[in-house]
Amino acid sequence: MAGVIDTSEFRKGMKIEVDGEPFEIVEFQHVKPGKGSAFVRTSIRSLLSGRVLQPTFKSGDKVGKPDIEEKDMQYLYEQAGDFYFMDTRNYEQTFISADVLGEAKNFLKENINASILFYNGKAIGVTLPNSVDLKVTKCDPGVRGDTVSGALKPATLETGYTVNVPLFINEGDILKIDTRDGKYLTRVATAG
Repeated sequence: MAGVIDTSEFRKGMKIEVDGEPFEIVEFQHVKPGKGSAFVRTSIRSLLSGRVLQPTFKSGDKVGKPDIEEKDMQYLYEQAGDFYFMDTRNYEQTFISADVLGEAKNFLKENINASILFYNGKAIGVTLPNSVDLKVTKCDPGVRGDTVSGALKPATLETGYTVNVPLFINEGDILKIDTRDGKYLTRVATAG
């Protein structure tokens, strides 16, 4: 534990350590009842498991400050289910397993920059840019004259991820994909 944080310092997005586990404060509310002492109602999300807890702290309570570090890293390659990243400052390489990456692995393209969250020196999470440009490697050809509004078809991207796209998208097109929900945003370039 790198130090302590008083409940009066709580802010949304702040990282705290409770019972030896790192959490992020999702919401908090300072409550001063007419009788009794003040307290802080919180909603915190585990950075390891993603579970959400709603503990109440007495005013003046202290919680741990987790040993957390965020590094800007560049994705290099995947080998046997491990995804290799390089620190952009000192060129050190580290790998992250597919289960730690979660859905982010669907949007990893060589040389993409990501923010990697480390807890006690171990990678526990990845934050990608909000959108990435990926090439369509496989999809059914668009049918001329098929103008059904809002109709979609599946398209496989260069990372192996499949996304639903409008009928006019063809193999070789470059698409902008939202990394937060995995949805198609727009066509960036056409095959040609």
